[in-house]
Amino acid sequence: MKISELATKTRVPAKTIRYYETAGLLNTPLREANGYRCYSTDDIDTLIFIRRCRELNIPIDEIKQLVAVQRKPEASCDTVDNIIAEQLARVRQTQQELAQLEQALAMLATSCSHKQVQNCAILQSLKAD
Repeated sequence: MKISELATKTRVPAKTIRYYETAGLLNTPLREANGYRCYSTDDIDTLIFIRRCRELNIPIDEIKQLVAVQRKPEASCDTVDNIIAEQLARVRQTQQELAQLEQALAMLATSCSHKQVQNCAILQSLKAD
């Protein structure tokens, strides 16, 4: 199949598919006589897998590891488990940072009762060190 069909079936833009090839996430496809890339059904599965990993914000380098480990079906799941655990830790850290950010913004949002910029407590707070 051509890249446009692969893009439609996987909901991954053609430009992104080319990037994944360059990044080493997707095998370089065969070329037809006219130079068009020719993809297989295995490429559909791989791209859907990559897309799902990206939806989980897993970094490209770690997706490469996950793609590579699938080529060794008898291997231990340790790599997979570690990557998912690390991503979960990153998500939890981000959630904590966002909660702190929310609290800071909520305090700012309720700190000003003045109607003029010259007396704005929000702006004064943002200028303070």
